[in-house]
Amino acid sequence: MSDLRARLRIPNSRLDEINALLLNPKSKVVNDILAVVAKYGDPEEINRKAQAAAELPALLDKVKAKKPEYLSDLEWLAEQRDRGAFVSIADYRQSILGEKAAGMVFNDDVAVTLEVSALQYFPWVISAAKKAIAERSLMPGRWIKVRKMKEQEADGDLPAIAAAMQIIGASYVETLDTKGTDGSNIHLNGPATITGYFGGIGQPNNHVLMWLDEFLYYYTNYGVRQVLNINSGSILAAYLLYRLGVDIEFKISVFVGNDNPYAALWTLLGARLFARDDGTSALIGFNWGNSVNNETLEITAKVRKKLGFEDVIRFEHHITETWKSIVRQPYDRRAELIELARTVPNISAKHEGGDPEVDGQRAHPSDILDYFRDKSEIIASGDWDNLERNFLDKYDALNHTARALTENGLSFIAARNLHK
Repeated sequence: MSDLRARLRIPNSRLDEINALLLNPKSKVVNDILAVVAKYGDPEEINRKAQAAAELPALLDKVKAKKPEYLSDLEWLAEQRDRGAFVSIADYRQSILGEKAAGMVFNDDVAVTLEVSALQYFPWVISAAKKAIAERSLMPGRWIKVRKMKEQEADGDLPAIAAAMQIIGASYVETLDTKGTDGSNIHLNGPATITGYFGGIGQPNNHVLMWLDEFLYYYTNYGVRQVLNINSGSILAAYLLYRLGVDIEFKISVFVGNDNPYAALWTLLGARLFARDDGTSALIGFNWGNSVNNETLEITAKVRKKLGFEDVIRFEHHITETWKSIVRQPYDRRAELIELARTVPNISAKHEGGDPEVDGQRAHPSDILDYFRDKSEIIASGDWDNLERNFLDKYDALNHTARALTENGLSFIAARNLHK
C-alpha cells in the first residue's frame, strides 16, 4: 500500500508549470483579471478605499443621503447596545439552566456561530433587535443577504445594514447581482429549463470578470468584503484577487454542491494553493450541500486542520431550510449539529427556514424563490408582512438551536457587541 500511495506524489515541476502560466505576460486569463483590477487602482489603493468606505461615519453619510429616516433606527440600536439592553451570555445561560449554569464549563474553542439567512431588508434588523430585547433572546453572529445589490443600493438598505452589522458586532455576506439568475445564460428560463442549471448555473463567458468588477465596485464604495460565490470560475478569480493583495473574502454557496469529502478536498486544495504566505485564504466560509452527514464534516475537518485552515475556513451547515423550493421537508439538522459541535470547531449553524412544524403551517411558508423577487412586487402582492414573518421564524429557529446547544453544555457565537 505504501508503494501505491507513493504514486500520488505531485512533482515540484507541476507547480513550476502553474507558475509559468500565471506569470506569463501573454496569459489572457490572468491579463483580463489584472485589467479589471487596474480600473480601481493597485491593491493597496483598493484596500484603502474599501477601508474608508466601511467606516461607520461614511456609511451613515450614505444612509443620510438615501434613507435619512433609517438614522434614528441606527441611533436607537447603538443606544440599546450601549445601555446593555440585550441579554448577556451568562444571564442567557442561567435563564435556561438555572443555578447549575454557574458551575458549568463551556468550551469556546468549539463555539458554534449562530447564522441566519436571508436578511433582505434593513427594517428586519430592527424587528429582530426589538424581539431580542423583549424576549431576552439572541441576535445572530452572522447574517447572509440574498437581495439584488442595485435595488438595495438605491433604497438605502445596503449602507444601513452594513452600519447595523458594525453596531451589533456581526459578520455579514452579500450576494452579487452577477449570478445564474441574472440572465447570463441565454438558454435558461427558470424552472421550465431547470435541468440546464445542473452543474453550471452561473457565470458563462465573461461573467466571471463582471462578477469581479461588481465586487470591486461594492468593496471600494461600501466596504463590502464578504460575498457569496457559486461558480468555480469566480472562485478561482477570488483566489487570484486575494493573492494579488486585495482583501476579498467569500463563502462558497450550497449551490456549488460540496456534498462529500472528495469534493471538499478539491475545494480546500484550491484554497491552499492560492493562500497567502501568512496562511490565510480568501475562502472563509464553506457551505455544504444539504445531503451531507456528520461523518463527511468530521472527515473534512481533519483535512481542513492538516492544511492549516481550522481557524480560517468556517464550515457553514444548514440546520433549517426554506419550506419551499429547495429541499424535501421536514428538514431539521439540529440534533446532528449537537453531536457535531462537541468535536468540530469553527462551524456555523445556518437557519434558512423556520422550524418545519412552524414554517409549514404559515399562510405563506418561507420560499427560497422569494429572494429573487423585486421589492416593489412584494409590496404590491401583499407579501411584505409575510416575508418578515418568515424571517422572524428563522430568528426563532436560530434561538431554539442556541437553547439546544446551551442545554448540552455547548458554546455559541452571537452578535458580539450585544451579548457580552
